[in-house]
This record gives sequence, C-alpha cells and structure tokens, in this order.
Amino acid sequence: MTRAPGLLAPLLGLGLGLGLGLGLGLGLSPPGAGAADCGSLGRAERLVFAPAARVHWLAPRVRPTGALNPLYGTVRRFLSVVQLNPFPAELVKTLLNEPSSVKVDEVVRYEAGYVVCAVIAGLYLLVVPIAGLCFCCCRCRRRCGGRVKTEHKALACERGTLMAFLLMTTLVLLTGVVCAFVTNQHMHEQVGPSVEAMPEILLSLRGLVSDVPQELQAVAQQFSLPQKRVLEDLDGVGMSIGHTIHSQLRSTVYEVLASVSSLGQALQVSVDHLQALNSTLLELRKGQQDLEPAVRERRERLLALLQEPGCQGCTEARSRASALELGADFRQVSPVDDVLHRLRGVPEANFSGMVQEENNTFNALPLLAGLQMANVVKELKKVVAQRPEGLTTLAEEFPGWEAASRWSRALEEVEERSRPYLKEVQRYEKYRWILGCVLCSAVLLVVVCNLLGLNLGIWGLSAREDPSHSEAKGEAGACFLLIGAGFSFLLAAPLVLLVFATFLVGGNVQTLVCQSWESKELYKFADTPGNLPPSMNLSQLLGLKKNISILLAYQQCREGAALWSVLQLNDSYDLEKHLNISQYTAKLQQELQNLKVDMKNLDLLSPAAHRDLEALQSSGIEKVHYSSFLVQIQKPVVNTNMEKLAQELEELARTQGSSVLGQQLQEEAQGLRNLYQERVLPQQSLVAELNFTVRALASSAPNLQVETSGVLDKVTYLKGELPTWATSILRNESECFLTREVGYFSQYVAWVREEVTQRIATCQPLSAALDNGRVVLCDMMVDPWNAFWFCLAWCTFFLIPSIIFAVKTSKYFHPIWKRLSSTSSEETQLFHIPRVTSLKL
Repeated sequence: MTRAPGLLAPLLGLGLGLGLGLGLGLGLSPPGAGAADCGSLGRAERLVFAPAARVHWLAPRVRPTGALNPLYGTVRRFLSVVQLNPFPAELVKTLLNEPSSVKVDEVVRYEAGYVVCAVIAGLYLLVVPIAGLCFCCCRCRRRCGGRVKTEHKALACERGTLMAFLLMTTLVLLTGVVCAFVTNQHMHEQVGPSVEAMPEILLSLRGLVSDVPQELQAVAQQFSLPQKRVLEDLDGVGMSIGHTIHSQLRSTVYEVLASVSSLGQALQVSVDHLQALNSTLLELRKGQQDLEPAVRERRERLLALLQEPGCQGCTEARSRASALELGADFRQVSPVDDVLHRLRGVPEANFSGMVQEENNTFNALPLLAGLQMANVVKELKKVVAQRPEGLTTLAEEFPGWEAASRWSRALEEVEERSRPYLKEVQRYEKYRWILGCVLCSAVLLVVVCNLLGLNLGIWGLSAREDPSHSEAKGEAGACFLLIGAGFSFLLAAPLVLLVFATFLVGGNVQTLVCQSWESKELYKFADTPGNLPPSMNLSQLLGLKKNISILLAYQQCREGAALWSVLQLNDSYDLEKHLNISQYTAKLQQELQNLKVDMKNLDLLSPAAHRDLEALQSSGIEKVHYSSFLVQIQKPVVNTNMEKLAQELEELARTQGSSVLGQQLQEEAQGLRNLYQERVLPQQSLVAELNFTVRALASSAPNLQVETSGVLDKVTYLKGELPTWATSILRNESECFLTREVGYFSQYVAWVREEVTQRIATCQPLSAALDNGRVVLCDMMVDPWNAFWFCLAWCTFFLIPSIIFAVKTSKYFHPIWKRLSSTSSEETQLFHIPRVTSLKL
C-alpha cells in the first residue's frame, strides 16, 4: 500500500503525454522533406585526374648574339644583291613533281647572279695566275720589281703614296684574315652543337608522334579512377541507405515506441492502483465493521452518564455524544473485482524490455540493410568493373593511328641512319677547318711579309741619312714584299676555288632556303595545291577528310595548340561516340532497382504486449464509479470530533460536584481517546490512501483508454506503412546514389574531352623543331659558313692591290741606280750604299 503514492507521478506525467497524443491522433505521415533531396549522400566530390598528356616541350633555340652579327648582316645583304629573283615556286614545283622536265635555262635564269659571280671567279682564276707567271718571267729577266734609276723631286711623294696604299691594303687583308680565322673557328665550334641538335629534334618529333597512342591509352586507363571511387561507394551503399532510412523514420518510430513505453508504464501503474484500491476498500470495510459497535457502545454509555440528574452543564456534551456515530459507509461502494479479473495476469509483457529490443532492432537497420543488399551490391560491382566499349577503342580508332606508327618508325630510322652521316659531317668539318686555317695562315703570311717589308724598307730609308749606312735593310724589305707578292700569286687559285665553291653552296642555301623559310614562303608554297607530290600531302598521310594549312598549323603550334584543333579532327573522328556511357549507366540503374530493404523484423509491439493493451482496452477501467468512492471519501469516519469531545468531558469531570461522576466522565474521556487512537486514526489513513488512488484513477482512466486505442491504431498503421515508406526512401536514395556516381563518370567524360581536344599531343615541338631547324641550319651553320667565304673572298680580291702595291713599293726600297765617283769595286758590291756626300737630296 505504501507504493501507491509513488506511482502517481508517472501516471500523471503519462496523462499529460497521452493528452497531447490524443490531440495528434494518428498524426503519422511519411517523411517528405528528407526524401525529396539528396542531402544525406551529397554531391559527387571532384576527382583529380593525372595529366595524360606528356610534356613535349622543345626548348627554342635563338640566333646566337655576338660581335659577328653585323658581318652576318652584311653577307646577307650582299647575297640579296646577288640573288634578286624571288622564290622560284614553279621551278621547285617542277623539280619535286617532274625532275626530268626541269629546264637548264630556267635554272640559269634564276641563278643569274651566281653565274656572274662564277664568271668573275673564272676571270680571276685565269688572269691572276697568268699575271703571276708573267711576273715570274719578268723577275727572271730583271724586268719587274727593279730599282729606281734616277732621283727626281716627286720620288718621296710617290714612295710615300705607294707605302700608304700598301699599308692600307695590308690592314684590310689583316682585318679580313682575322675575320676569316674567327668565322672559321666559330663555324667549327657551331658544327658540334648543330649536329647534336639534329637527333634531339628528331627524338622530340618522334616522341610527339609515338606518344599520342600511349597518351590516349593513358586517358582510357584513367577510367579506373571513377570506377574505383564508385566501387568504394558501393562498399557502404547498403549501410548508407540504411542510415538514411533510419534517420528519416526514427522520429516516427521513436514516437510510437515512446508511446508504447509510456502506455506500458501507465498500464502497470493503473493495475497497481486498482489492486491498491480494492485492498484498501476491503480494509476499510473490515475496520468499519469493528469500529461501528465500539462507537455505538461508547455513545450509549456517554449518553447514560450525561443524562444523570447530578451531571451539571452536560447539555452541550450530551448533544455531541448523541451525534457520535460513523460517517462514511464503504459498504455502499462496489469493489473493482470484475476489472481486476479482466486484468488478471496483466501486464504479461515486459514493455520496457520490449521497447528496448525494438529500439535495438530499429537501430540495427543500417547493418541489416547492408546485409540484405550484399548480393545486389556484388552484382553492381560486376557492372561497374566493366569498361564502356567506346573507351576500349578510343586510341585504336583515333585518326592517324597507323600513320603515327609509320611516322614514328620512319623518324626512328632517319635518326639511326643519320648518326653515321652526322659523324662524317663532323669529320669532314674538321678537314674543312684545317684547310681554312691553312689558307688563312697563308694569307696571314702575305700580310706578315707586307708588314715586314714595309718596316724594313722604312728602316732602310731612314738609315740612308747615315754616311756609314748599309743598303741591306732596304733590300730585305723589298725582298719580303716580293715574297708576299709571290705567295699571293700562288694562293690565288686555291683561294678563289674554295671561295666560289663555298659561296655557291652557302649562298643558295641562304637565298633559296633560309630567306623563304624565315619569310614563311616555304609554308605558303607547301599550302598551294599541286606544289607537293601526293606522297608528301600531309592530309592524305594522316587520313584526314579536309586539307589543312601548314602555315596555319605552324602558327597554331607556336601558340601551343593541340593536334585536335590543328588537324581539325572533329570532322574525321567522333569523340562523343567514344565518350557515350549511357548504356553503361543504364545497366547500373537497372541493377540499382533490385535493392530492397525488409523491415519485417521490426514488430513495434509484441503479441503479449498487444494482448495486454487489448485487455486494458476491454477492462472497463474507465467505467468504474469513482464518484461514489469520492462521496464516501469526503465523509468523515466519525461524525463527531472525538478528541474535542474527550477534552470537553475532562473539563466537565473537573466541574462536577460528585467525585464519582467526575471519575466516570474522566474514564469515558480516556476511553474515547483510546478508541480514536486505536480505531479511528487507522481508518482515516486508509481513507486518505483510497482518496489518492481513486483520484489518480479517475483522472487517468478516460485518457488511458483513448491512448490505448490510439497506440494500437498507430502500431497497426505504422506496421503496414513502414515497408512502403522504406521502399520510397530506398528508391530516392538509389536515384541520389546513381546521380552522384554518374557525376563521377561525367567528370571523367568532361576531363577526357578537354584532355583530348586541348592538351594531348600539343604540337609545340613541331613548330619548335621547325624553328630550331632553321636556327641550326641558317643561323648556326650557314651564317658562319657564308661569313667565312665572304672574308676569304675579301682577302682574295684584296690580294690584287696588295701584289701591285708591294711590287711598286719594293722598287723604292732598293738602292738607286745612279753612278757615283767611286771605284768599280764599290759599284759592283751587292749591297753597297754610296756615301752621303755623293748624294744630292
């Protein structure tokens, strides 16, 4: 009985909760907001693809700068004067397509400037050696390079003029030979790097061509990146969907389970209260049976005592004593045995344990969903592991696949075959360098002879002022000048032959190749239809449907464009066909539709709990007449206040004149108190307990029945709707999952499209190779080559004035043939110098 008050708090709290639940009724609705979006899965993360395009960057070579650039410019301007004709497009076209029909007169007409130079070189080759032979004959007969026979006034002026011209000519020769030495050495130094640059250029071009299929295969292989990400997501898709279903249904399920738990507690409390009410009522009835005769006996004795004639002032006490009888009659209240009979054995279920078990079952939904979807996920992985058909043929069907292989092999063969020739070029360049050094040294010897002759001659002239001087210095100077002239005659033929041979080769390369290459006329020539033979048609070699402009392709390549835009491959290659993954995603979507979640293990309410609630619903607990209990409870156990009556009797006992009567009143007062303490107070305590229990049941019983019906309806409804809601969430999550995974494949498709059309096979190495080839050929080799023959030609043609001035000047360094008054022995001495006194200066 002592536990009844402690059960009221949960019951009152439940009453408030049940009251709110009644307002909601069956307010269960499927999760709408959560199922309409994909917030639980989120968007596809951005994938980072490794660049498939290899770095094909050929470092550009630039024209070497230095002190020789003005010389190179002078040579180019000279060659532009020699070759005034424009680029011979028709002649080159005929030479490429029909070499046998090339007309010699057309070649001569184009090479008119070189023909003139050849005539000049021929005349030089003919005249100078003949002049040298004549000079030798004259020298043998002492007709050339003799002595001044007589003195005259203009002798010093003539001599000074000739010496000045010879000095200037010698300085010009010295400048030319120094430039020839420098250009010869520079040419020799440039051949090595130039030869080494050719394999590098070929290797870069071969890498550009051969790497295209490999880069396309690398692009196709990176399909594994979205595949791997989707496979990783598939590993947890079951639990992810289970988590989503759990998160969207948990508020509804938790609400119902909370209602079941509260209702189970209320059921237990109500049953306990009913049992407490029934037992308290029985105790009150038993106590009432015992109390009623004792009160009646006590009232009769008091009335008899208070009605005695000797009782003074007993009127008021007598009226109180006459009212001494029982107030509440609990025999008029029916017991609740029939309700307890209907609730016998209730609660059969352990509601708290059941709710905890259902909570555990519902919370295990993600794990159960993962287990249930394992087989479907396995099939999904098989679908994802496959590769779309278009990607497998991405590289094989790319335009120029076979041509790229042929070009790669051809470039490799060219590179291998060119290595021996390049070594031969280096070897012959060494011979050319040695020959150039020898000829330059020979020219330098002429310069040295001229300078020595001038120095000795001037020294000999200055020494003539001394009476004791000797003519040996002047004779030596004249000999050196004549030796230099003789060397000049000997060098003329080999020099002019070497100059013309190198001039013919280097000049034509400069005017025909380098100028047109730099001005882009070569590209324009190649772009003109019909100029190139079919075997050299780039579009046909690549299998393209449209002809491409080589000049435009070159310009685009210089800007770093890819082969896709340069070759306009969108007209001959359907990239979108290879990137179409719709069939792939359709299979994925079809397999995703097989995902299912079975929630049959979630009962929400066990059969025993269901029977308990049905028993409570049919128990009639709300039909108990709690008002009749309250009517009796409101009545006092005894109508008269027994303590007050006992106190009043004690006061009367003190005022009575008869000690016997006073003693009797005192005893009655004490007996009344004993009766109150022993019988009335226990009854009042039971009435208080009964009041507490009745009021609790009276306030909760009506709502309890309504909530019981509501909970049963909710459980029934939710049991039927949970599979539908779970299936709806599953479909939504499947679509969200498919959207996210397709997003990964879409990223791959977009990346492939950008990689193939903008980054793969950038043709910068092609334009760089062409530019580097021009720099290597024209700037590093042809310019020093042409500068070398130009300096040699310079020296060669200045040998003529050097010969003339040397021979003329040598006469003035010999002793003068004027007979003096001296002995014949003195005149016949070879290097005799007459005395100063015999000369008239």
